[in-house]
Amino acid sequence: MGDSSKTGNKPSFFDGVKTEFKKITWPDKQSLTRQTIAVVAVSLVLGVIITILDFIVQYGVNFLTM
Repeated sequence: MGDSSKTGNKPSFFDGVKTEFKKITWPDKQSLTRQTIAVVAVSLVLGVIITILDFIVQYGVNFLTM
């Protein structure tokens, strides 16, 4: 049967994770602030659009069922 022990020069999973984490570049504070504001603004705009569409569809369904 094969040997199931981890021997040799085979890198472990955690060595790969550690290597990938070293490649991460974090945004600076100004960039992070701008991106956060953009995400919140787009979320609010889409929320308003969905609310308006919901009222229109609700009005149309009420008009057709009455």
